[in-house]
Amino acid sequence: MAEPSTRTVSRALDLLAAVCDAGDVSLADAARRTELNSSTALRLLRTLEGAGFVRRDDDGVYRPGLRIVQLGAQALSAESLVSLAEAPLRRLVEATGESCYLSVPHLQGTRGEHGIYLAMEEGTHSIRHTSWVGRTVPLEGTAVGAALRGDVPDAGPEAGYVVAGDVVESDVTAIAAPVRVPAADEEGRIVAALSVVAPSYRMDETTVTACGRLLAEEARSILHAVETADS
Repeated sequence: MAEPSTRTVSRALDLLAAVCDAGDVSLADAARRTELNSSTALRLLRTLEGAGFVRRDDDGVYRPGLRIVQLGAQALSAESLVSLAEAPLRRLVEATGESCYLSVPHLQGTRGEHGIYLAMEEGTHSIRHTSWVGRTVPLEGTAVGAALRGDVPDAGPEAGYVVAGDVVESDVTAIAAPVRVPAADEEGRIVAALSVVAPSYRMDETTVTACGRLLAEEARSILHAVETADS
């Protein structure tokens, strides 16, 4: 007897939630978390994989797929992080003339290795970086990755930001700063990164320092906006 469609949908959603909550999960663990037998879990996970909601690595581990991240980005409300970042992104472009981005972690699990460009304000130079919104970026070795991981100097000339060049694209320099929201610790929890992406020939030491300080300042302005909204 065929399984009722509503029950199938419910089970698939339970599996999707299990994958998203864990960040990375094996078939056996996914079946256990949702109280499904392995064959049913595998069938539903394959359906979710085919639609892009989950992805299966070579080691057999399931992780959230890009489609679920894209839907989450589209569902952000007017009071969302994207909305809060609109003014800072505009100010950064006005001050630097370079394209500026808001990025968030792609995977929330402990083994997540990508970020995704969520929003951008295009630069005003005739030669400028064009939109990467919706595109993923590796965390390893990139400025965005360092900012999202919190691998940013907290003292010295580069306090609050990080710089990387010729990583995702040749002859391109990126500068990024972490965006935090209030948390139990004083620094707050990192939820996003602001970044400037520009041709390397325009990014001399003085320009990089100026952009980095502006990014760190605008990232703090988002934290202040969240704190004000919560008070």
